[in-house]
Amino acid sequence: MSLLDIKNLRVEFPTRRGVFTAVQEVTLSVEPGEILGCVGESGAGKSTIGNAVIGLLEPPGHMAEGEVDLKGERVDNLPYEAIRQVRGRRIGMIFQDPLTSLNPLQTIERQLVETIQTHLPLSEKDARKKAVDLLDRVGIPEPDLRIEQYPHQFSGGMRQRVVIALALCADPEVIIADEPTTALDVSIQAQILDLMRELCRERQVGMIIITHDMGVIADITDRVAVMYRGKVVETGPTEKILGDPDHPYTKSLISAVPRPDVRLHRFPLVEYIESAGEARKELDISTHWLGQARDFDQTEGPLLRLQDMHMRFVTRNAILPRDRRYLDAVKDVSFEIHQGEVFGLVGESGSGKSTVARMIAGLYRPTGGRIHFAGGELTSIKSEREMDYYRRQMQMIFQDPYSSLNPRMRVLDIVAEPIRFHKLANSRQEVEKIVLDLLEHVGLGAAAAVKYPHEFSGGQRQRISIARALATRPRFLICDEPTSALDVSIQAQILNLLKDLQEELGLTMLFISHDLPVIRQMCDRVGVMRHGQLCEIAETEALFQNPQHEYSQHLLDLMPKLDVLSQKGLDVEEPSQPA
Repeated sequence: MSLLDIKNLRVEFPTRRGVFTAVQEVTLSVEPGEILGCVGESGAGKSTIGNAVIGLLEPPGHMAEGEVDLKGERVDNLPYEAIRQVRGRRIGMIFQDPLTSLNPLQTIERQLVETIQTHLPLSEKDARKKAVDLLDRVGIPEPDLRIEQYPHQFSGGMRQRVVIALALCADPEVIIADEPTTALDVSIQAQILDLMRELCRERQVGMIIITHDMGVIADITDRVAVMYRGKVVETGPTEKILGDPDHPYTKSLISAVPRPDVRLHRFPLVEYIESAGEARKELDISTHWLGQARDFDQTEGPLLRLQDMHMRFVTRNAILPRDRRYLDAVKDVSFEIHQGEVFGLVGESGSGKSTVARMIAGLYRPTGGRIHFAGGELTSIKSEREMDYYRRQMQMIFQDPYSSLNPRMRVLDIVAEPIRFHKLANSRQEVEKIVLDLLEHVGLGAAAAVKYPHEFSGGQRQRISIARALATRPRFLICDEPTSALDVSIQAQILNLLKDLQEELGLTMLFISHDLPVIRQMCDRVGVMRHGQLCEIAETEALFQNPQHEYSQHLLDLMPKLDVLSQKGLDVEEPSQPA
């Protein structure tokens, strides 16, 4: 008898357009102390399996067939109050989106303590002590102080660590981890994976880890189940699946993993399509609306220049200044980005990368320093009308695809909003044509236009965000973890699209990511950040081959080494020489 058995699972979602079958004929099992990986493209049904096991399918979705057994006891048909006792206490869940998993109106302390006391017979003092210990174990610095703060005061990666701590609160028998390391940098990811491995080995906890990160799969899992269009197409030991897969889709999926050891000219695409049986075609933007001439003034010298940027946040307010506490998120950061260049920023979660991006985009007003963009000084502009001129040239793809989209707007209106605001089209029909074409280009299809964001998976929502960012035909694109929510196949499509845009249009990008192989493939130069400061700026190949700063060396040492994913015959670029 297995610890967890999923038998012949079928999940359906009735809609006005008919019944959508998200998962069908899925049979999986997890043994005590075993880690089962579940991989596949965005929308393949991975998260739906996790939600079905824990009884959190979003209505009107329901289990049409199958059953879920925990230690031989069926749990999918339990009454509401009974399933609440299973949820959290016996089966823990690490959700994909850390922002919507946490209550924005409650402190981290209250949420952790409440969860612990609901499931364990502990006093409030002991529950708080356990909560602080959990935050320390998942890598939150100064847990005694940070536990008193609210979710919005944490970076995306730090919020994810809090969600992991919540899942571990009641010492569950089974943990379902839905993209647990999506927003984490390599150092914290290694720490979290070590913690998960320790839980499974020492406490015989069973785990299903749902992820698109093949590095995580290679590093932590014992077995892997590969999903495609709601079905499990292949299951087996990790070494067998990654090193010698049998199914054509699995082979194609593994080939799309970004190379950590060498730079490629193009990302290999997932070519297996069951219904058509042919490769997806490369995007041609030469005749597309995006390729039309833009009326921006030409700029001499760097397109963007940051000088001594500083950003300070108040972490604890008080009437007396001496009682206030501050966090210097960014300290004396200076760099330049030239026209047509892709500049990368890497570093740990909370190192200040996203704060730099938000200052450039005008979402944060810097405490000090200057930002020069396209011949203007953004930090001195006070007129909204003048600022709109620069906003059209500069667009941002946000890290979190859930909170960055309006849930009450259809996708058509979300993508069309910047086109209408900046008056880039002459009629409603022209706007709709542009939007539908953009949706096709980011791999969603025209049918997505009439849907709402909640009808899409996390990776699909990120593609909507990318389409919206491209809608103004910007000259400068700020990409804040643009592929963190995407599986490797869609990541390859999106990154190839960004490469096309960069080459064809001379697009300039600030590319922020914790995924070092992606940074190597995408960027011309890279800046390494730590504790709000820049440690090192170097040409990409020079940084990866010979990092100068000890922190840069530390990050590269933690980068997953996927020796089982040996790829041959790919179009490799010659390494660029350091300037």
